[in-house]
Amino acid sequence: MADSNFIDYVKIHCKSGAGGAGSAHFFRAKGVPNGGPDGGDGGNGGDVVLKVNAQLWTLLHLKYTKHVKAGPGKPGSLNRMHGARGEDCVLEVPAGTVARDAETGEIITEVINEGERYVLLPGGRGGLGNEHFKSATNRAPEYAQPGEPFQEKWIILELKVLADVGLVGLPNAGKSTLLASVSAAKPAIADYPFTTLTPNLGVVKYREFHSFVMADIPGIIEGAHQGRGLGLRFLRHIERNSLLLFLVPATTEDPDAEYRLLLSELEQHNPELLDKRRILGISKMDLADEEAEKRLKKLNPGIPVVQFSAATGAGISDLKDLIWKNLSEK
Repeated sequence: MADSNFIDYVKIHCKSGAGGAGSAHFFRAKGVPNGGPDGGDGGNGGDVVLKVNAQLWTLLHLKYTKHVKAGPGKPGSLNRMHGARGEDCVLEVPAGTVARDAETGEIITEVINEGERYVLLPGGRGGLGNEHFKSATNRAPEYAQPGEPFQEKWIILELKVLADVGLVGLPNAGKSTLLASVSAAKPAIADYPFTTLTPNLGVVKYREFHSFVMADIPGIIEGAHQGRGLGLRFLRHIERNSLLLFLVPATTEDPDAEYRLLLSELEQHNPELLDKRRILGISKMDLADEEAEKRLKKLNPGIPVVQFSAATGAGISDLKDLIWKNLSEK
């Protein structure tokens, strides 16, 4: 699917349904000119509901949806007949979607599991019919409750990609090349920074019957946590990954400093990211010269390190073994 089809942010005006009014009807029949109250209750208004659909991976289908509205409840009727409930408005979203209040920025909910439902805006309750208000002193109440009003709010939906392994690195670290070499994903690959503008997902086969999902996250630069470069727009995608694979090219002048920079940007975006398991992958080993190998020998990041070349395939098996070991332990 084309990069332009990956939509991870939409803003929608949501409006629930108003409750139906209760009925103030009195029973009338031949020979019964003054029957008692028999007004039915109004129906509840429809809810605006968020629902996880595992078949979706982007918010593209909601890109041009600016307003959604649930149905109003129907009014009550004679013979104690209740009004019909208003139709719900269901917004289907991918797993890993976050709903925020557009005005305050407050997180309303995060939906993760297939089939999970969350009521964003409940519909108004239907009003009670006049039969509820009869008493020993008022046997013919001529009033009934109106239905509760609707609710409306601007809602922001943000998608955080769900994957087992998230690739973290500076632009041109070889993330897309690695994903293309170990899965059937076809990310754009070129020798200039910011080739990847949207996250790409690929299923990586491991041994005979196992597999895991790898996400290629657009490159991070210094100051990304403040919104520089692709910034905050894509840092959030790293939050949903079980394991973080940091990629540092073998050709970089200071591998340790580059790794620390990546770590610092994640920490300043969300300190909880440092609690995730981490692996350091040294990519582009086919381009490493003697000086590069000397620098790599001094590298001591305190986490597992694996060297590989996605171009030649050298070290890829070791990388998969290390990833699977960490995922299994988790």
